[in-house]
Amino acid sequence: MAQGTALITGASGGIGAELAKLCAADGYDVVLVARGAAALEALAGTLARQHGIRARALTADLADPAALQALFEQMRDTPIEIVVNNAGFGLRGAFAETDWAVEARMIQVNVTALAHLCKLFLPPMIARRSGRILNVASTATFVPGPFMAVYYASKAFVLSFSEALANEAAGTGVTVTVVCPGPTRTGFSEAAGTTGTNLFRGPTMAAADVAREAYDAMMAGRRERIAGARNRWVMRAARLAPRAMLAGITRRLNS
Repeated sequence: MAQGTALITGASGGIGAELAKLCAADGYDVVLVARGAAALEALAGTLARQHGIRARALTADLADPAALQALFEQMRDTPIEIVVNNAGFGLRGAFAETDWAVEARMIQVNVTALAHLCKLFLPPMIARRSGRILNVASTATFVPGPFMAVYYASKAFVLSFSEALANEAAGTGVTVTVVCPGPTRTGFSEAAGTTGTNLFRGPTMAAADVAREAYDAMMAGRRERIAGARNRWVMRAARLAPRAMLAGITRRLNS
């Protein structure tokens, strides 16, 4: 018997794919959501064969508001025990020069889609008095982000929103966890244009290691987890520093 069903967005690669592997290994059926159909189908097939669970690939563009309600409707007859909001992307460049259409899409995916999926799936969880939500933020949430201003701000939303939901859900049988990874070896940096920056010249984590910390925190019902001991140390120090100074440091890292 399956433990339940886990829905993971941004599951075609990186942290999302690694989280899907952990859910499947623990006996959860998985619903994998992303835009890349081929990668989703391949991962779904692998997880089903390896772990004897049911794995379903759903191609959806979370930048389309209609896709979110459609996704929920497809899952209406399947109680979702775990929701992992991992989908997201970044863009590097001076805000005065970047493409607003891309940034508007980023806000839709990183902020609106995440909040909307929580809005859709949280009430049934509360009604069943059982469920877990894992939202993927970033260490970017703790600092201003010159040259990636919208991305950093979007992740600050994820942290604040998740902490508030965790408080609201206390005592309902539902937990909400937010994980904050630092620089991680995934396709994110290539898509965001950050591969050659100072940020990614320093230490990075493997996606599997981030996923393991995130998954363990979610299963333990923790509200927040900064992935990586070094990142935890750096972010503790950052919380004590003036934000103007942090903006200057981040500017150099994103250059």
